[in-house]
Amino acid sequence: MTTELEFATESLEKNGFLDIDVDPTLDLFEEINRLKKEKNAIILAHYYQEPDIQDIADFIGDSLGLSQEAARTEADIIVFAGVHFMAETAKMLSPHKKVLLPDLKAGCSLSDACPAPLFKKFKEKYPGHIVVSYVNTSAEIKTLTDICCTSTNAVQIIESIPRDQPIIFAPDINLGRYLIKKTGRDMVLWNGSCMVHEIFSAEKIAKLRMRHPNALLIAHPECEAHILEKADFIGSTTGLLKFTMRSEATEFIVATEAGIIHQMEKSSPHKTFIPAPPDNTCACNECPHMKRNTLEKLYLCMKYELPEVILPDWVIREGVKSIDRMLEISAKAGL
Repeated sequence: MTTELEFATESLEKNGFLDIDVDPTLDLFEEINRLKKEKNAIILAHYYQEPDIQDIADFIGDSLGLSQEAARTEADIIVFAGVHFMAETAKMLSPHKKVLLPDLKAGCSLSDACPAPLFKKFKEKYPGHIVVSYVNTSAEIKTLTDICCTSTNAVQIIESIPRDQPIIFAPDINLGRYLIKKTGRDMVLWNGSCMVHEIFSAEKIAKLRMRHPNALLIAHPECEAHILEKADFIGSTTGLLKFTMRSEATEFIVATEAGIIHQMEKSSPHKTFIPAPPDNTCACNECPHMKRNTLEKLYLCMKYELPEVILPDWVIREGVKSIDRMLEISAKAGL
């Protein structure tokens, strides 16, 4: 006779997530909070998660900051409501804790655009170059990286490297071009991009600004150059949120994944936030990978403690070096 756990494992192997019916009468918020206490677990939610998941999370933020928060806690289980590379980073920083991801198929177009075997061959073409990789990469890419970076500290990381030291920057070509412009450094760029940030329509944004002449356009540096050139402010997801909180403006056109608007509205309920339109038929821009996670999957993930993210010891050991180096440089820069 198949046990409940065996059934759950079979479901996971087939789907990449637990495809099990959830009792519709359950109060999922109540059940998830009960499981958190029972299992000494914490929930991390990226800004791009659906509002319900953000509201029940213990910590909300950008990927690296969330992993750092988790490492500082006494929790036995980290439940990462985000995408796969984020859960990997959490595991690298908390190797002795169990890390769960509600849906193993919650990937990342940017991370997937830089497969480790291909990047290794690319790196071999440029001997003597130091590798700086954006945190939005797989754990294996981090083993091939000298210094990791985030969109918050990327400029400072690049500027900390001697000017005569050649650099490879991966994987986001748009962020790389932005950094070249900001720092004046000539870097070799890997040609990767984020599907969400590459399809904003300059034409539609221009029309939107005509209808909202007082609105500020704020954009993530993963956006294409022609969007960034028109932006009133460029920053990381956290940076965009903080800017809207301190700005005297009351209207904002937001050129990043629309999930962040939930936190913007909670922080500044008297202000108006308009998602920048993409160059397709959708009115806003959402990451299909981020949105694979649901409250039901989160509940099942915590109940069965599956799917678990497991990394080889050598990947953790080698990959975390690039993160540690980044944190060391950031600390010196006061970031």
